[in-house]
Amino acid sequence: MNPIIKRGIIDMTIAMVTSGTIGWFVMQSGQTPYNVVFFRCLIGAPILALLCHRFGAFSDPAFNLKRFAMAVAGGIALVLNWLALFSAYPLASISVTTIVYNVQPFMLVGLGMVFLRERVSGAKLGWMGLAFAGMLAMTLTGEPIGGVTPDGYLIGILLSLLAAFCYAIAAFVTKHLKGTSPYLIALIQVTTGIVMLLPLADFDRLPASPQNWMMVAIIGVVHTGAMYAFLYSAIQKLPVVLTGTLSFLYPVVAIAVDMLAYGHVLTPGQAAGGAAILLAAVATTLNLSPTTFVPFKRKA
Repeated sequence: MNPIIKRGIIDMTIAMVTSGTIGWFVMQSGQTPYNVVFFRCLIGAPILALLCHRFGAFSDPAFNLKRFAMAVAGGIALVLNWLALFSAYPLASISVTTIVYNVQPFMLVGLGMVFLRERVSGAKLGWMGLAFAGMLAMTLTGEPIGGVTPDGYLIGILLSLLAAFCYAIAAFVTKHLKGTSPYLIALIQVTTGIVMLLPLADFDRLPASPQNWMMVAIIGVVHTGAMYAFLYSAIQKLPVVLTGTLSFLYPVVAIAVDMLAYGHVLTPGQAAGGAAILLAAVATTLNLSPTTFVPFKRKA
């Protein structure tokens, strides 16, 4: 195997496994979503600034005020995405939240249809329909986790969808910043988060123990700074197909973490719905046709 591809696979795997564990750290931090996201941005910003300096992102001659404004807009969407996602974890469980969150490729397709007049193939419409059916299955057959009412579970699903939509907006904006260092974009995004959340952070309810502080610090250092470094390193080395395929390690790891840490097991209906969503998301990301999954039949 090409050593560059091999290194890219390792980097992408590390990034996705890291992402899949963030739900546990958020839950164990004992902090409100506002505080978690604020400290994530505050701690992650210096690391991203070092990466920008390391790769010469601050001296990009093509970066201008328009690109800066777009990066800030993407940052607002990304921060809202994190707030909604972290708020959904205790309501719908890490597993369900993460699976529903993976409808984001369809929302990105929808944004392309609305704003760029992009044509959507019949195959993509079919995958969107499958994902929608999976969403219904997860919503209608889901069992609320301990201490959460059915209404709370539904709110968790809706927050997961809101997080996916906000992430799709952030990705849509980032696509229009092609040529700008991804580390610089990420730095502007987390700095935007610091400014947004400074008035909302609850400094009277800071982490109460060294363990809580450790959880918050790991989210900032590992799940933000280091994860971005591995992710963007992988994207630069891997073809799109491999990047898209490996990205689905994220929900798999999140489901495993939820089962091991909290004993949350998907109901048969949730499992079927989740499988439909993830299959449709993989197929849409990799631009696959439904016929890809039809077994080959020999002619008589």
